[in-house]
Amino acid sequence: MKKLMFLSALVMGLIAQQLVVSAKPARCFSTDDGYFACNFIATDKRGSFEVSARGKPTYSLVIEEPGFGSAYLNFGDGGIPISGMFVRQREDPACWNNPEMNVKLCAW
Repeated sequence: MKKLMFLSALVMGLIAQQLVVSAKPARCFSTDDGYFACNFIATDKRGSFEVSARGKPTYSLVIEEPGFGSAYLNFGDGGIPISGMFVRQREDPACWNNPEMNVKLCAW
């Protein structure tokens, strides 16, 4: 049992380390917060990502299919879904727009 707990803790530590290593400084924009310095983390191979910054909510965009995704806000107490679908912008692929809620999220 102790070996299993040790191995579980080791695996979780390696996963957490990988997430920290993959965080990249970026410049972000959201409709609510304007431009701000952020950390960008790719969360899967499909292109989903998370951006976070001190004093701002964490934004997560989950790719549903190429060019389309759903987004969540996290103020520290769990993710809150943003209604509507986000569409990747052709003019600037770093930006995603949600026409239903008139919300834009970008990460360069």
